[in-house]
Amino acid sequence: MSNIIYRMSKKKTYIIIAIIFVLAFFAANLAYPNYLNGGIDFLNWKFNLKLPHFWDVPLKLGLDLQGGTHLIYEADLSNIEKEDYSSSMEGLRDVIERRVNLFGVREPMVQTQTANGHYRLVVELAGIKDPNQAIEMIGQTPYLEFKEQKENFQEILEQNQKVLETGEGEFQDPYQATLLTGKYLKKAEIGFDQTTYQPLVLLQFDDEGAKIFEDLTSRNVGKILAIYIDGLPISAPVVQEVISGGRAQITGRFTVEEAKSLARNLSAGALPVPITLISQQSVGPTLGKISLEQSLKAGAIGFLAIILFMILFYRLPGLLAALALGIYIALVLTIFKLVPVTLTLAGIGGFILSIGMAIDANVLIFSRMREELRAQRSFTASVEEGFNRAWPSIRDGNLTTLIVAAILFGFGTSFVKGFATTLSLGILISMFSAIFITKNFLKCFINTRLERVKFLW
Repeated sequence: MSNIIYRMSKKKTYIIIAIIFVLAFFAANLAYPNYLNGGIDFLNWKFNLKLPHFWDVPLKLGLDLQGGTHLIYEADLSNIEKEDYSSSMEGLRDVIERRVNLFGVREPMVQTQTANGHYRLVVELAGIKDPNQAIEMIGQTPYLEFKEQKENFQEILEQNQKVLETGEGEFQDPYQATLLTGKYLKKAEIGFDQTTYQPLVLLQFDDEGAKIFEDLTSRNVGKILAIYIDGLPISAPVVQEVISGGRAQITGRFTVEEAKSLARNLSAGALPVPITLISQQSVGPTLGKISLEQSLKAGAIGFLAIILFMILFYRLPGLLAALALGIYIALVLTIFKLVPVTLTLAGIGGFILSIGMAIDANVLIFSRMREELRAQRSFTASVEEGFNRAWPSIRDGNLTTLIVAAILFGFGTSFVKGFATTLSLGILISMFSAIFITKNFLKCFINTRLERVKFLW
């Protein structure tokens, strides 16, 4: 009966290992399909076949590796209530993300920063080498606001008229800001006046914006409610009646193309607050390429050093761990491509560190195995006890690292988040590699001749 159970267990182990190698084959070729696709090209040429290439998914590289543009904007919150600062900055971030996404920018990084009372927006556009192109993308997004007449509206108009006639004094804006801005804009589209057939832009506000708009029109019946874009008045309609439902229109002497352009820009998102560019930096692709090559070289050297250490100190288990580590790297790179993870220099650092964490688990397991073998335990019992006794240390060590990575991701900047992301994914897969893959490799040697060669273990 015990022999039957043993054979069934052995068969199950072989099936698991076969599945692991099939998974590793696909993962390795998804991570680096060049060799397989080269072989497919040779077969197609040699035998006149039409075999398709293996799926080639490129890694997404960050600004520091691919090159691109780094912009910092300062937001003007002078017309915003202090308790609304946070929501206004979040809305600003969402608007800019939508805007750059319309231009096909892959994986843009847009985040807010607060320092010494200054509220700033950091924008990183990987692959955009021309700063002027990046600035134009963001700068084209208009700041939309509605203004109502000031109490001394007529006096200001008369004063402005005197300034115009005499050339003395300064013009004053007869309108004052209201709560209604592009923050509440839901949709903008082109339309046509049913009487004059002139093009106009139709606006639809969200629920909160609709309430604000209704309140504005109710207290300004018979008065002008001016529409400003980027600080310039584009329309000054007189409110005829209270308007509910959140629908408004921008009229003016538009051409069809001008109306389309304005509607498109507003749909992309009118800025909830004005912004000013205070810093710009361009990262060239040459520097990014050098950084990537140096990082990969460092990773390869580290990988080979780990393999050499494991084989010298742990012999056959070390060789099995090296094989499991190769599978681990293929799996991690595949997940990086499929998630997808945007790799930065910091992210590569997190990945390389996770390789060390993966081997650390194997070191704990093999050390416990040796202790059991020295205590004259059987090979089968030594393997089981090695994993069982090492597991609490592996679990606790990796769990504490994951907690730190979560804190870094929650409170860190973009590069720190990249490090935390790759480290976390690497640790999770390393636990699978050490506990599942390596264990099944070792099980293959149970009740074999190699089991009795003590030098190997």
